[in-house]
Amino acid sequence: MSATEWESLCDGCGRCCLNKLEDWDTGEVVWTSLSCTLLDQHSCRCGDYHNRLEKVPDCLPLTPETVPQLTWLPPTCGYRLVAEGRDLYWWHPLVTGDPETVHAAGISVRGRTFPEDGIELEDYENFVVDWPGEGPEEG
Repeated sequence: MSATEWESLCDGCGRCCLNKLEDWDTGEVVWTSLSCTLLDQHSCRCGDYHNRLEKVPDCLPLTPETVPQLTWLPPTCGYRLVAEGRDLYWWHPLVTGDPETVHAAGISVRGRTFPEDGIELEDYENFVVDWPGEGPEEG
């Protein structure tokens, strides 16, 4: 798979750009409705994709090598689905040819997040949500 083909697996949901909290004792990961400062709240895409790793030191690039290890990726994630040998969902832009179907299907974070800017880390727990773990039939 070429780099361009790999990048096209991103459905534009923005769920991977949500801040997550991990319980140090149990390893449980929960999502918050707080998004990375670079997430464009409308398009649900990175606002500075090419410079994201320099601007956001804890941003993790999704590669064929890293995706199988990232247990927090949502069940709807195109990268995760391909890594697991599964098909993309009907609303994925590669299936429909339309980048808006991920939003119309209610999968994206559009209208459901807040930028992390100015929020203290100790307040993140006030923004915990469960919908990033939902499948499309639940989302």
